[in-house]
Amino acid sequence: MIIALGFILGQARPVKISFHGAVRTTTGSQHLLEVNGKRLLLDCGLYQGKRQESIERNQNFPFEPASVDAVILSHAHIDHIGNLPNLYKQGFEGNVYCTFATRDLAAIMLEDSAEIQVADAAYVSKKHKKKGLPPVEPLYTPEDAERAVRQFVALGYDRPIPVADGVTLTFRDAGHILGSAQVILDIDEDGNKRRLLFSGDIGRGDHAILRDPQPVEDVDVLLVESTYGNRDHTAQSGLSDEIEGLLSETLNNGGKVIIPAFSVGRTQLLVYTLHQLVDAGRLPDFPIFVDSPLSVNATEVFRLHPECFNRDIYTFLREKENPFGMDNLTYIRKASESIKLNTLEGPAIIISSSGMCEAGRIRHHLKNNISDPNDLILFVGYCAYNTLGAVIRAGIDPVYIFGEPHEVKARVASFDGFSGHADRKELGRYVESLTGDITNIYVVHGEEESSLTFAEQLRSLKPGADVVVPELNETFEV
Repeated sequence: MIIALGFILGQARPVKISFHGAVRTTTGSQHLLEVNGKRLLLDCGLYQGKRQESIERNQNFPFEPASVDAVILSHAHIDHIGNLPNLYKQGFEGNVYCTFATRDLAAIMLEDSAEIQVADAAYVSKKHKKKGLPPVEPLYTPEDAERAVRQFVALGYDRPIPVADGVTLTFRDAGHILGSAQVILDIDEDGNKRRLLFSGDIGRGDHAILRDPQPVEDVDVLLVESTYGNRDHTAQSGLSDEIEGLLSETLNNGGKVIIPAFSVGRTQLLVYTLHQLVDAGRLPDFPIFVDSPLSVNATEVFRLHPECFNRDIYTFLREKENPFGMDNLTYIRKASESIKLNTLEGPAIIISSSGMCEAGRIRHHLKNNISDPNDLILFVGYCAYNTLGAVIRAGIDPVYIFGEPHEVKARVASFDGFSGHADRKELGRYVESLTGDITNIYVVHGEEESSLTFAEQLRSLKPGADVVVPELNETFEV
């Protein structure tokens, strides 16, 4: 397939785009751009899925890490940044470009990810030892994560900077999480100029905390996400009346509400919403716990970056009080305090990561509560295929947690109004807002059905564009 990036003059090398993750799936975002003899990697995310497949894909890059000249990050979710320490560990020495908020969030998230890698390796090695098998090594260590972060170069929104010969980078707000960005690359090949836009993950707009996604002009080539490319969300502003009713009923009957939530973005939005509901008297004033060291750290980072806030919460923060704190809310860092929640009596809301239930303290809370019919498991975010969260949401019973079966007797509910991803209609409006003669569109970051469905929608919205859903490791060149 040919990418219409202009005629190549003289001996200029062809532009290539290779898709090494987050194609026909939503994890492991990695897109390699080769232009003017340089290699730029858009995102470097961890692949999350079946254990053995995840290990193999994360350990082995389909390109030589040392050959990458620079990495450009769209935002700080682990499926977009989580394999950076491994890239560094295997020889990458270039700059990592991102926004200021992404840099601060990535620093804490990569350290947390490294701790998980080390703990998981120790757990598997212990089992191997009993079987006479050799120990396993972690994908990377906290030291690798810290050294990778040293390579970060932080930029403000709308501040163009050259990142390679003939390539200028500009970040534009994506409205997805704190610091999220659309990646604009202005490419000059011997005087032939084109603009490539990587959407990253696009927010919905009208967010309770963040600014709306900003439109981009003069786009020629588009890489666009499609997480919700085949479906629409429920109501967006606050929790639905049905979910509010379930929360109140569970708490008033003495039950616990267990909410798996992503540490960055979802937890802060959820806390702010619960704050508003308690203040308005619409939710019982029972204890709320945020049980995740990463969530606690991320919430502190949020307060450092008001440049990402919309006007309402900016005013709330400056003139009233902390939007992420209230009298009945407790943030938990220490493992010993987390363990005490296992024997907590009475009603409470426990928010814990990870949102897909694949790691972290949420698995302990699920183990202790999923078989109690008085309790409620509330999902407020996307769960990728084959994750524990997806299995629970699918109604499978029993479910396996830490290798042991557990009956699902608690009520299970889902609410996607908090989603940080634009839905089918919102993605369509986003693409329509882009100006320029878009000749090529590559649909990424979506399960296969979602990407294929959105691709059909795009063919109607942009009839002059060649719309493609890439396969894993597929390359397109001039």
